[in-house]
Parts: sequence; C-alpha cells; structure tokens
Amino acid sequence: MNDKLDLTLNINGRDHAVRVESRKTLVDTIRDDCGLTGTHIGCEHGFCGACTVIVGGEAVRACLMFAVQAQGKPIRTVEGLAKNGVLHPLQRAFMTHHGLQCGFCTPGFLMLTASALEKNPHITDEELIEVLSSNLCRCTGYQGIIRAVHAARDEMRPPLPEVVEAPPAEIDPSHETAQDEAPAEPEMLGR
Repeated sequence: MNDKLDLTLNINGRDHAVRVESRKTLVDTIRDDCGLTGTHIGCEHGFCGACTVIVGGEAVRACLMFAVQAQGKPIRTVEGLAKNGVLHPLQRAFMTHHGLQCGFCTPGFLMLTASALEKNPHITDEELIEVLSSNLCRCTGYQGIIRAVHAARDEMRPPLPEVVEAPPAEIDPSHETAQDEAPAEPEMLGR
C-alpha cells in the first residue's frame, strides 16, 4: 500500500511540489522536503511554539498540522518575512532590543507576532502579553522580546483616523433646559 500523497504547498509565495506520507507533519515537510529550515522543531507537542508558521492568515503550530491540511492555503515561514533583502520591522526590533539570545525560539515568536500585528495593528500591551505567553523562551527572560514587539508594533501601526469633533450645538436662549430647572426632590418611601 502506497501511503504517499502528491501535494503542492505554496510557501512564501513559491510553489513546492512534494510527495509525502499522509501523516507527515507540516513542520517536517517544510524542513525536509522544501529545504526551509528556519522553522524549528521543538517539543513536537504544540506547547513551545518554536514551529509557529502562518497558514491561511492564521498562526499555527506546524508540528500539530499535517502537510496535507495546508494544501491550497498560503504558508508563510520566517524566511518570508524579509523582502528584497530588507528585514521586517519585527526582525530589526528583535536585534535592536535584544529579543533573542540562542535564537531557537525566535522564528516562532516572529511568526506569532507578525500574525497578531497584521490582524490587529492597534493591539494593546495587555493583548500582546497574552499572545506572547503562548510561546516559550528559555534564555531571554521575555523582557527583550516584549520591548522588541512593542517597538515593531509602534513602527508598523498605521495612524488612527483623525476624530473630528462636531461643533457645539447653539442653544436657543428662549428655551429653558433641564439643567436650568431645580432637581426634583426624591420621593421618600414609606411615608
């Protein structure tokens, strides 16, 4: 029995024709069959987040997804962040703000936060901390990662639309307003 499937995976805008077993994970396929080794394999249980990639616009743990499940959906890996040799704002911020040490968890953090910032460029600090808490880092203490993501968010965030306040309504002095009337005495219960 031949358990292999022919797939075409679109990774970082490029099609990769692969022949894989139906049970082969996306992370193994990306690394072994497509030669993109920036995505790391960590715990292989979906806990650490080192294998996070973006599939169909969603950050996913590539160790928990079969390659066959990703066919027909655009896949983005850490290799796809830089464009024309220019680092992505997240990559620059991680370097500038010491968001990496050994670098093993870094691709997962980059892809996780890229997805979060693309979905919500005005994400709050509290929401960012919640997002970041789903990935593990053993050596940075997270403070550099948090500073880096804040800096990248602030650089990437489009300006909020200007709020134009309506001019105050003109009050006709010939009409009394409720503010001019004395407040009514509250009724006492049980009188």
